[in-house]
Amino acid sequence: MRDSARVMSDRQFEIRSAEQRDGDEILAMMPRLAEFELPAWRNPEHLWKDDAKMLQRWLENNEECIVHVAVNEVQKVLGFSMFRLRPELLSKAPSAHLEAIAVSKDAEGTGVGKALLATAEARARELGAQTMTLHVFAVNQRARAVYERAGYDGELMRYIKQLDAQ
Repeated sequence: MRDSARVMSDRQFEIRSAEQRDGDEILAMMPRLAEFELPAWRNPEHLWKDDAKMLQRWLENNEECIVHVAVNEVQKVLGFSMFRLRPELLSKAPSAHLEAIAVSKDAEGTGVGKALLATAEARARELGAQTMTLHVFAVNQRARAVYERAGYDGELMRYIKQLDAQ
């Protein structure tokens, strides 16, 4: 499902529904999802490879995602968001899950991420979602701050322990 709504900004970018022509630029931005201090035993590729596969399936019309891009005046992709509709984990109420959101290094601090998040939320609401969920690493303080400023609350905590082979 691809919406055609365009959201104009008074800034130097526009938020619009992603199109097939945006695919390569979005895919090239996927490694940005792992650009924060990770535990040494984590492989950064594991943070974005599945999202890249999901986007690839979306490009082939085989995945029900909603993808938006922020673009400049020459349609260069500055950032993207991708979410899917899925029932809320506990209540099973209509919900959306933010699969990925990333902004290029050049667009950091310009409001692109905030605008992409707001656009994803608005579109999810239009599609009947009552909530939006997302995952964020506890050590990713910058992303957590963005989400908390946008009104997200940490609800569940996932604990993990590296079990060394004996």
